Amino acid sequence: MSYVDEVYDKVVKQNPGEVEFHQAVKEVLDSLKLVIDANEENYRKMGLLERLVEPERIISFRVPWVDDHGQVQVNKGFRVQFNSAIGPYKGGLRLHPSVNQGILKFLGFEQVFKNSLTGLPIGGGKGGSNFDPKGKSDREVMAFCQSFMTELSKYIGADQDVPAGDIGVGAREIGFMYGQYKRLTGLYEGVLTGKGLTYGGSLVRTQATGYGLVYILDEMLKDNGKEMAGKTVVISGSGNVAIYATEKAQQLGAKVVALSDSSGYIYDKDGIKLDLVKEIKEVRRGRIKDYVDEVPTAVYTEGTGIWSIPCDVALPCATQNELNLEDAKTLKANGCLAVAEGANMPSTREATDFYLENGILFMPGKAANAGGVATSALEMSQNSQRLSWTFDEVDERLHNIMVQIYEKAASAAERYGVKGNYVAGANIAGFEKVVDAMTAQGIV
Repeated sequence: MSYVDEVYDKVVKQNPGEVEFHQAVKEVLDSLKLVIDANEENYRKMGLLERLVEPERIISFRVPWVDDHGQVQVNKGFRVQFNSAIGPYKGGLRLHPSVNQGILKFLGFEQVFKNSLTGLPIGGGKGGSNFDPKGKSDREVMAFCQSFMTELSKYIGADQDVPAGDIGVGAREIGFMYGQYKRLTGLYEGVLTGKGLTYGGSLVRTQATGYGLVYILDEMLKDNGKEMAGKTVVISGSGNVAIYATEKAQQLGAKVVALSDSSGYIYDKDGIKLDLVKEIKEVRRGRIKDYVDEVPTAVYTEGTGIWSIPCDVALPCATQNELNLEDAKTLKANGCLAVAEGANMPSTREATDFYLENGILFMPGKAANAGGVATSALEMSQNSQRLSWTFDEVDERLHNIMVQIYEKAASAAERYGVKGNYVAGANIAGFEKVVDAMTAQGIV
């Protein structure tokens, strides 16, 4: 049995029931076989893969808070500090009923490679809670966030672990958490990113993941003799990532025709009217189906099925495993030529394999959605320097980082004889930097 297979079997046995974590580890290790097999004796002796797949630290805690009826509620809180070989832990906090330790381990593991690809000195981590902010009052959200941060504050810091936002954690939640951290520690430091612009936040942070997704997509298309202009695009989700991917795609001349949320999806053959989507989702906090009330020619469909809409480019920006093998086959049959992931692991393994085997250009999430964490690291830099860069300065740095990520993934794939396989390329490029740092620092 190969070293890769041995380590994967250990992961499954030692982490029962954590299927998303198993999936992420297998996808990464399988694509790294070319590198690992060539160095197997040395890696095995150092226990390198065993260390790579085991988080350095997992913090689990209860989060008690009082709701608007005076009832005490208790949620579970987590922080998975996965790997700090190249810098302090960096990764978002997710508030959603689906959050558990296995999902956060999968996200933290992916974050290690994603952060490595940015070229910035940040390690990988992830955290969150099974608290659901939907339907809660501002006071209830504040009560939860303050209780959550009261415990988490013991384990984070500007040079130790710098969390950010994720699903369910936007500017409101970051503000409440940051205020509590400052109150508890007396430190006015950049311990959270995604902060408001009045207290250390960075311009472009809101747009970063969506913009970065389209920047790397555009680079991939150009390198393969294609362009964004004139392409029809379908995007799942309607949060930050989807909204700003839509904005940048439209700026580059593409036509985005569909968006979704957890209830269903809209199709507008004339192209999504983004100002209306922003009003519905960012101001009213409404549902995507409200779009058809003001655009009679648009169609709303309940449930899944957004990938049945014919398109040139598909951008899954909602959640993990939202696009399966049948969806991938449908995209191919309808003429889709490229898929880039705005969410974390939104394509199943079977769908990913189908893209690669059937000539669909595919950029995996750890490369494609790295713009968010890259701009978070730029926010950390601004905080450390007590500076605030202009929108154009940050946007230019983001664009350059995404171009460099594409070049790293493409170059690594070509170097190992799998040209055009950006899954392998991204994993290899991210892996090499982390492994070099781990090796240099000894057995820790």
